[in-house]
Order: sequence, then C-alpha cells, then structure tokens
Amino acid sequence: MNQHAHSEYYIWSMHLKQLKIFNFKNIETAEFELAEKVNCFLGNNGSGKTTVLDSIYYLAFCKSFFNPIDSQNIQYDSEFFMIDGDFDFAGESERINCAQKRGEKKRFKRNQKEYDRLADHIGMIPLVMIAPSDTDLIREGSEMRRKFMNGIISQYNRGYLDTLLQYNRTLAQRNAMLKHIWVEGKRMDQTVFEVFDEQLHALGTDIYQERVSFLKDYLPIFSNFYQLISGGAEEVTISYESHLNEKPLKDWFAETRQNDLRAHFTTKGIHKDDLVFQIGDHQMKKFGSQGQQKSFVIALRLAQFDYLKDLKQRKPILLLDDIFDKLDDLRVGALMKLVSEDHFGQIFITDANLHRVPELFKDEKIPLKKFIVERGSITDF
Repeated sequence: MNQHAHSEYYIWSMHLKQLKIFNFKNIETAEFELAEKVNCFLGNNGSGKTTVLDSIYYLAFCKSFFNPIDSQNIQYDSEFFMIDGDFDFAGESERINCAQKRGEKKRFKRNQKEYDRLADHIGMIPLVMIAPSDTDLIREGSEMRRKFMNGIISQYNRGYLDTLLQYNRTLAQRNAMLKHIWVEGKRMDQTVFEVFDEQLHALGTDIYQERVSFLKDYLPIFSNFYQLISGGAEEVTISYESHLNEKPLKDWFAETRQNDLRAHFTTKGIHKDDLVFQIGDHQMKKFGSQGQQKSFVIALRLAQFDYLKDLKQRKPILLLDDIFDKLDDLRVGALMKLVSEDHFGQIFITDANLHRVPELFKDEKIPLKKFIVERGSITDF
C-alpha cells in the first residue's frame, strides 16, 4: 500500500467544539468552547492542564493515558466523573459521553446511545498524544514498545486487536499448563500441547505479518519527521526484533518445549517482540542525549499522526503535553513550524510558560485560543 497515495483533497476535517468535565482528577467542573485549530492551556504544574488533555484522550480511547484504573480518576470525595465532548465531523455533530460511577461499570455513549463493546469505539476519533512519559518508550522494557505498535495498528485494524487478545488468552492457558505439569510432576500430554501450539502459531503469524507491514510503511515517515525536528543533525533507525524473523513459531515451540517446561512459561513468540531504536550505530537508550531522545519520541508520535491520517482519511487530534522541556530553541521552533502547517488538524498544547506558545504562533495566521488553568479551574486568557 502506498502510504501517501491519497491527496490532501480527500482528507476530511474533525474537531472538538466543546468540552465539559465533571469531577475528573483535579478538575471539579469545567465547560468551554474550543478553537478549530490551536488551543493552549497555560498554568503552573499540577494546576490541571494535563487533566484537560487526558479528558480528550478518554473520549478517543475510553481510558486515561496515565492511569488505567478508571475509579482512581474520579475526583477525591466524589461519587462519579463525567466527560462530555461535542465534535464536528465534516459538518456533522457527534456527541461522545463517558461516565464512571464508583463500583459500577464505565458507560460510554455516542449520540446518547450506549456502546455494547468499548472496542467498537476505538478508531472513531483518531488521536495522538505526545507526553513527557513518552521517553519511557526508549528507556523501559520491550512491553512499552509492543504496546506502542499495538496501539497504532488497533486504531485502523479492528481484527488485529481481537487476534491479539486471543493470542494472549491462549498464551496464558499454555503457561498455566506448563506450570501445572512442573508443579504436579505429571507427564506432558503431547496432543494438548500441539493444539495450543497450532493456535499460537496461527495467531502469532498474523500479528507478526501485520507488524511487519505496519513498520514498512511507518519507518520512512518517522525518519522524515526526525530529520525535520533535528535539522538533519543525525541519522536514526528502528529495527524490528522477532523470533519469527528467523523461523516459524511452530518450529520454535517444538524446539523449546523442554526449556519452556523448566521456565514454566512460553519463552518464544510474538509476546517477546521488540523495536530497537538507534542513533547512528549506537543504541538511542545508551548514547542519545536528552534532547535527541525527546526529538526521537516526538518524531515517533508525529509519524503515528501522519500514518493514521492517511489510513483514516481524517486528521487526528494532536495533544502536546509539556513538550518544550529538554528541547533547545532550534528544535522547538522547527516543531512549532511543523504543527502550524495545514498538514495538521486541531492541536491542544500545555505549557507552564504563559507567553512561549502565543509568541511562537504570533506570526502564523491561525485561530488560536488561550486558557489559563489554576487549581483545576479554567478561564479564557
């Protein structure tokens, strides 16, 4: 598939017109109208700026970017939280509502109609969040990087998420059996193993092929963004590590069954896949400066934006949370120039510096709205 075969002409617009927040984290109540292009939330750290972005993230993904435990996002002392967003989809109004009461199931509605499965909502509002914690993609273990791939692919391929959930369930059953045989000292039932191995082989191969295909299209876009942000200062690459690069999964299983028994878990498979991030010939994790690492993850996210934009035929919403820290002026300037182009749709930016973002955008002729956030209350600036 040619990633950039579609012309901009076909890409239709989508933006959030109005947002209402009740008892969500440190915001008790807020309601405001938004600009179609750039919205800045300015204020001290801990004031609630990031909470605003997280509430928008919730409307796209049915969960928080920061805390996966829904009940912990309810404001202290309150019984529930609610987030309500009024979107414009190419002239059509779409209302998305999320409510969580303590001790009850989360409720998610589109135009007053409740979803049966939250998975059916994923992908409807394409959105990309860039946050300080993104550098964990470089510093932390392989699970973070698999989640990154899974998160993007799931937004455009509904079947991928189902296959992944099925793989994880089957893997858990196989692991439980390995443990059971070891603990009970029982003989291994070859036929049961063969059933699990066949299933994991089929599911894992599908997942692997989808990841390979995604990365093939995604990598050139990523490289291009890194060059733009860094001013072409250094070369970066990403390589995909997988056991399936060497041989089929069922061959691995046949070979490592005794090892798996001793380890009590499945040692080979797509649940061990990883992405290796490099700068020049070195690992970004060990040799990249803070500025280079920050540029790297911003490029990862902007490439995610572009990739989804082409596939979904709409511009995702872009959330930029406190991204100026650790970036030099040159990189900040390059980044702002990039996001102010018509290429991007609606953008939400947070900053502790009240004047930096308005100053950066003052020469760009684009609708900009500024909000001051103080102790959870939000006012026009």
